[in-house]
Amino acid sequence: MIIDVHAHWGPWFFTMDVAEANLATMDRYGIDRAIVSATEAVIYDAGAGNRALAERLDGQDRLLGYVTVNPRRLDQAARDLDELLPTGRFVGVKIHTDYTASPVTSPQTRDALALVASRGLPALVHTWGTSVLDLARLCLDTPGLRVIAGHMGADGFRHAIEAANACDRLYLEPCWSHAPAGRIAEVVAAVDGRRLLFGTDATLIDPSSAFGAVAAAGLTGEAAERVAWRNAAELFQI
Repeated sequence: MIIDVHAHWGPWFFTMDVAEANLATMDRYGIDRAIVSATEAVIYDAGAGNRALAERLDGQDRLLGYVTVNPRRLDQAARDLDELLPTGRFVGVKIHTDYTASPVTSPQTRDALALVASRGLPALVHTWGTSVLDLARLCLDTPGLRVIAGHMGADGFRHAIEAANACDRLYLEPCWSHAPAGRIAEVVAAVDGRRLLFGTDATLIDPSSAFGAVAAAGLTGEAAERVAWRNAAELFQI
């Protein structure tokens, strides 16, 4: 069993034939379930993208959705949550801090994550470098909030270790367009294994990158099972 907690649906703003690639890509790599955000929602119009994704999710059981939240449009975000959560197809929230020009330290993202916490949902938040430390501090300051540090800080993965050890409601997922030797193994050795997830960034990045990086860590037994699916199943109640 494999659950991908960081995936996308829909075309990007450069030439990629990915709109219908989700299930074929999942089949190729043996991914059983994926939690996806709409690219339109992430990079352009959250409301329109969220509703387009809702139509895509209807009637199939391998994809689940993130409601994408733009921290600078919280009224729209609240409406989207009210409308889409009752469908049962959305299990979390996605916030991309760069595309929305809303750093983790901004009041907009603070308020957005407070809204997420009030709905009892996990939030996948884009992190890079030291921003993962800011996310841990914000999580500690927001009662009930559970956050996934997308890319686990990328080149700031050692900061991600510190962040995860500081906040027991912060989870790490590893996808990144680079794969430094030993990165995953170093994180696994230093962080509670119950807070490690698997993500690929498909369809933006081919899943082979994440699979190779995790395979290089040599996980076995319960540790491998937890990363592959069990932690995600518990976090998202799948």
